[in-house]
Amino acid sequence: MNSIKEAFVVKVPCSTANLGPGFDSIGMALNRYLYLNFFPSDKLEITLYNEDRYEQNIPLDHNNLIIQVMKKAFAENHYSFPTFHLSIKNYIPLTRGLGSSAAAIVGGFIAANHIMGNPWNTDELFQRATRWEGHPDNVGPSLFGGVTIGSWDGEKATVFTCDPPDVPILAVIPDQVLFTKKAREVLPTSYTREEAILSSSRANLLTAALISKKWDLLSVAMKDRWHQPYRQNLVPGLKESLAEAHHNGAWGVALSGAGPTLIAFVKDMEQLQSYFHRLFSTLDVQMEMVAFEPVKEGAVVQLTAEKKCSTFVGNMIGV
Repeated sequence: MNSIKEAFVVKVPCSTANLGPGFDSIGMALNRYLYLNFFPSDKLEITLYNEDRYEQNIPLDHNNLIIQVMKKAFAENHYSFPTFHLSIKNYIPLTRGLGSSAAAIVGGFIAANHIMGNPWNTDELFQRATRWEGHPDNVGPSLFGGVTIGSWDGEKATVFTCDPPDVPILAVIPDQVLFTKKAREVLPTSYTREEAILSSSRANLLTAALISKKWDLLSVAMKDRWHQPYRQNLVPGLKESLAEAHHNGAWGVALSGAGPTLIAFVKDMEQLQSYFHRLFSTLDVQMEMVAFEPVKEGAVVQLTAEKKCSTFVGNMIGV
């Protein structure tokens, strides 16, 4: 196997998905990142930059998700898999509903594409990432940035992108993990016509609110019947937050992805933080509150020490 020729860095934002009724469709990029630092090496080596809590349990061998994605990409294009040293710097909480696996998938495809000389354009990367993940709501914002509204029929993904909200986002991250598989197992296999109509109408209203930036609509638009009612017993504070947070400093609140993180569009930060402190103290659940900013820029490749970047929205090197 041959080594890669030059060092480079892939930077991928985390994401929050669903935002209530936008189930498996709507997502938004946030300002915490996965950094993949690649260096030439005569052998495959994977190391962790910080080895802190956000990097615990990341495999350092061929079981690593990034490596699995890259191997798939190289095999598809009939390239030999190269050697390199990959240093992972991760600031995205794992198994908390903030798109850590989607960031790894997007980062793996972008890194492989860069090494191969960029044979795939942006949409081709998006199709492959969506196919791997099974839905576009996290890989979309990690790749494109901003807010993405996507549809996946099992064969082709279609996406619309728009600028991110100009309001702060507050995440409440309980001190527990919730795996997506478990969170999906509690969902029903069918819905009544009335439930489907109501959730569909709210997803429509959510889309309109995000595009028009009419945040006063979110208290209704983020109410969901697709998944959140069925996950309330898995996520501490979810039931109470959905009923109360919009009266306590939030424009709207939702489960982030499959959870257990709660995500809120903030109207009054101090009031909202105080509310969540009281709620989780009452529940006797440890949690962390993190203020995020939605970000417009998606995944980038840093090519040189001077930080010349290639964004993957119409400005990809080689495309």
